[in-house]
Amino acid sequence: MARMTEEEADALDELWTKNTPPLKGGAGGFFTRQRDLLNLLDNVTAAYIRSQAETNHQTPAEFIGAMVRDRLAASA
Repeated sequence: MARMTEEEADALDELWTKNTPPLKGGAGGFFTRQRDLLNLLDNVTAAYIRSQAETNHQTPAEFIGAMVRDRLAASA
């Protein structure tokens, strides 16, 4: 990879200084989505899902998805 010259670095710095990228607002990131998912459930259910997901080295969403797929396979 070629290195930047001082002029290119200054131009890039000026570009990003004048045109800062907008921050994503409102939706939140990964941990916010996981927290919001568990906030929809009662405390006992959320604690169970969280502990099982941690035991299986999964996110709560991954654990729920696996549980649903298992139930679907069992009923087929």
